[in-house]
Amino acid sequence: MTRTLTTARPRRGVAALAAIAFAVGLGGLAQPAAHAASGTPGAPNETRPYEPGEEGMVGAEAHSRSNSPSRVPSSHVPRPATLPVAANPAAKAFEGLNMKDQRTANNGNQFSLEPPDQALCVGASQVIEGVNTVFSIHDKTSGARTEPMSYDLFFNGVAEIDRTPGAKKPFGPFVSDPKCYWDPQLNRFYMTVLELGTDSATGDFTGASYVDIAVSRTATPSPSPRDWYLYKLDVANAGGGDTTTGSSGGNLASHPGCPCLGDQPLIGADRNGFFISTNEFPIFQNGFNGAQVYAFDKAALAAGTLKVQRIESPATPLAEGIAYSIQPATSPAASEWSTEANGTEYALSALDFTAKLDNRIASWAFTNTASLTTANPDVRVSSTVLASEVYGQPPAVEQKQGPYPLGQSLKDKLNLLNSNDDRMQQVVYSGGRTWSGLNTVVKTDNGPTTTGIAYFVVRPSPTSAAITSQGYVAVNRNSVMFPSIGVTTGATRAAMVFTLAGPGYYPSTAYVSLTPTGTVTGPVTVYGAGAVPADGFTGYPQFGGSGVERWGDYSAAVAGPEGKIWMAAEYIPGTFGYPPFIANWGTAIGSI
Repeated sequence: MTRTLTTARPRRGVAALAAIAFAVGLGGLAQPAAHAASGTPGAPNETRPYEPGEEGMVGAEAHSRSNSPSRVPSSHVPRPATLPVAANPAAKAFEGLNMKDQRTANNGNQFSLEPPDQALCVGASQVIEGVNTVFSIHDKTSGARTEPMSYDLFFNGVAEIDRTPGAKKPFGPFVSDPKCYWDPQLNRFYMTVLELGTDSATGDFTGASYVDIAVSRTATPSPSPRDWYLYKLDVANAGGGDTTTGSSGGNLASHPGCPCLGDQPLIGADRNGFFISTNEFPIFQNGFNGAQVYAFDKAALAAGTLKVQRIESPATPLAEGIAYSIQPATSPAASEWSTEANGTEYALSALDFTAKLDNRIASWAFTNTASLTTANPDVRVSSTVLASEVYGQPPAVEQKQGPYPLGQSLKDKLNLLNSNDDRMQQVVYSGGRTWSGLNTVVKTDNGPTTTGIAYFVVRPSPTSAAITSQGYVAVNRNSVMFPSIGVTTGATRAAMVFTLAGPGYYPSTAYVSLTPTGTVTGPVTVYGAGAVPADGFTGYPQFGGSGVERWGDYSAAVAGPEGKIWMAAEYIPGTFGYPPFIANWGTAIGSI
């Protein structure tokens, strides 16, 4: 996830250096008296900086400097059949976290942030949802939830920002990109966030960089840190002593341009291991060091011990560029995990290195995962490049016209929504196949170029892989974006969640069903209907925007132990906004 800068701090990538924005005061706009509700332009320290990162860069250019030509001519933009739209509001289980919850958590000692970044995991009786810098635990039956817990308070015992007047050390560490997983074998929850160290007095980045990991001590934890094992994985990779929790005191590798951050940690698991994949970017200069993979003894994490094998920038030949956004798979049941090659964890990634179009994806196999439980872990990695349907860099997304008080007060046009790029989204391994999707440019019937979804179902093995099903999801003259596919045990049922938006729809949460063989069946079904347009500060020039508002970054869909598919994605509930809040996003949790 990326955020708006309040100070001119280093960011990764040449294009990103020019995208520095300040949270400026806006004359004539009243500021509320209470800090807890202070989302008003001009309020001091109202927005948090972007992490040094790909915001401001275009698509896969954020991941690779490859100068190779696009594999597919631009005239080959996908032209899929479009689906009708229906509604099923009964599928909405309960309201998820929103920008107001996030900003007012921990007595208001939080920043205004967007987009949400969606974490979701489902246990026997609880649903855990995370967005950006807070999480809550829902009772699965009643929907009752705990008060939003600040990730900074949870992992570090400090506020994201201490708004006490005159505070000498107001800034906590920078956290973002939450993920969450329920393990069907150990009956434990696993949560992760990215953390960057900051100077507590100035907020400047220090070069410290971690992936924070929490594993519940029971199957029904509270948000209290006492109910969890907490770990910090040092991902700075600048040499020197490894500060990973429980490390043996060895040195980190020294990667180019580091200290680095492990951007957007992606998670997966098999019978033996818990896997985290990151994109590694220098914090204080431009560069990209490729995807790094960290493989853990899963059971040891659940018992209070961190054992990790670092798989540095997988060097397997992979087309013409450095691997990026390798998305490991999770499975809905322990019976799904592969026992081949002494345990195998599968993953997928996209291969569009030029932010144009491509017709290939990569299937990954991490074998010998049973070695993670031994004193000498030796997970091995291989990849297979697969010819696929065409996909490519998606355009910004138009919104249905409606009231947008923050933008109107600034005399700005209604924001477009940022569809980011075409990296691979969440992966599920079920029925002996991996399931995933990504954002893509599409050309709909007699309409303009919009954003749609390309999806893939792959049958992998430790030595090869083949696509068994693929296709597109598109709505004529409108857009769908940020897909996640939830799949039940044995792939008996599957559903894909995403955001629907366009000239005909306020940003809404929707889903489609898939057959057990991996074919999408319509219609696009809305379960969380947007009430008004998105009206977030990240799109407006006064906050450094260019008319394109941050959106989604990702959604989530998982099969619960009871067999339901649970979903969560961003939408606009219309229950709050400006004033006093400078964004109005929410999330809707559904189950089918």
